[in-house]
Amino acid sequence: MELPPLGLYIHLPWCERKCPYCDFNSHEAQDLPEAQYIDALLQDLDGDIALLQPRQVETLFIGGGTPSLFSAPAIARLLQEVGKRVALSPALEATMEANPGSAEADKFAAFHAAGINRLSLGIQSFQDGQLQSLGRVHNSEQAHAAIDFACAAGFDSFNIDLMHGLPGQGIESASTDLRTALSYQPAHLSWYQLTIEPNTVFHKRPPALPVEDTLADIQDNGEHLLTRNGMQQYEVSAYSQPGFECRHNSNYWSFGDYLGIGAGAHGKITAPDGSIQRTAKRRQPGEYMSSPVGAFTAKTRILTQDEVPGEFMLNALRLNQGFTISLFESRTGLPISSIRTPLEQLIDRGLLEKLETTIRTTALGRRFLDSIVAEFF
Repeated sequence: MELPPLGLYIHLPWCERKCPYCDFNSHEAQDLPEAQYIDALLQDLDGDIALLQPRQVETLFIGGGTPSLFSAPAIARLLQEVGKRVALSPALEATMEANPGSAEADKFAAFHAAGINRLSLGIQSFQDGQLQSLGRVHNSEQAHAAIDFACAAGFDSFNIDLMHGLPGQGIESASTDLRTALSYQPAHLSWYQLTIEPNTVFHKRPPALPVEDTLADIQDNGEHLLTRNGMQQYEVSAYSQPGFECRHNSNYWSFGDYLGIGAGAHGKITAPDGSIQRTAKRRQPGEYMSSPVGAFTAKTRILTQDEVPGEFMLNALRLNQGFTISLFESRTGLPISSIRTPLEQLIDRGLLEKLETTIRTTALGRRFLDSIVAEFF
């Protein structure tokens, strides 16, 4: 069978301060063990290379935590050593997450020179009061400066991460943040609602969030504002100028393959026989770095045939364009007839629609995405 496109995710788990809403595998930094951690990353990669088959890496994403806390020489070494071990596409999209609190003009320029060609900036809000309510370490001045630094460093493609539905937020406050972000004409904008996740400070001590009607008005108003400014929504919370969709994330959503290295990193790899393996690496940085070669993986699971359709839908139905029947069959190894019953039922209920060979959610269906996906598990 033809194997899916391949991405590489690298997790750098440290940040300056753990945000009260964050449920990612991130840890407050003391002294960053840059050299030791990169040694471990490369040993982790060495142990997984056999999984890749003869495929080149199309996209690379360094996430966290706050990867921009690492020095530019450390990131340069990481990219150089990865390039020695795997075939990197000549058109590689190499993204790194960065926060304004760790933004420096020279550092961003050095990241660009090292081979990073796309930044994802964790702005979240341009208003000091909102940033304080989110426990962010940066202020509005630093948020603006980070974008200026990215532009000056030569990043033609950068993403602004922006949240809405913040504590006490109304329509005008949310619109102000969006208008400010759009004034920079970003190639990509991730605009998503604050949600309270288990095992976070906000879950233990919930802030006063806007009521449902206000959240709906913020969403509707924001979508109109984004559309008027030429941003196309291609996924639930992702908007871009034409041609600047995040290729790495789009590969996730189209059920492509990705290798995950680093503390707590997850991966999904398709074998030549069509079986699909999900992996998870050891979560705690100390335990991860002290792992012997070949022992970085904490969990490995082969998806059963019954699980595959649900796993596919969990990703593909997030895309506005939906998926083609041929994509479903090539990525899952199953005929579309294997899911005919739930498909027909959801189409009859007006939650999905079929356009020639494409299946996607309707406007109504996008409001009940979790329920739709559950029908395929």
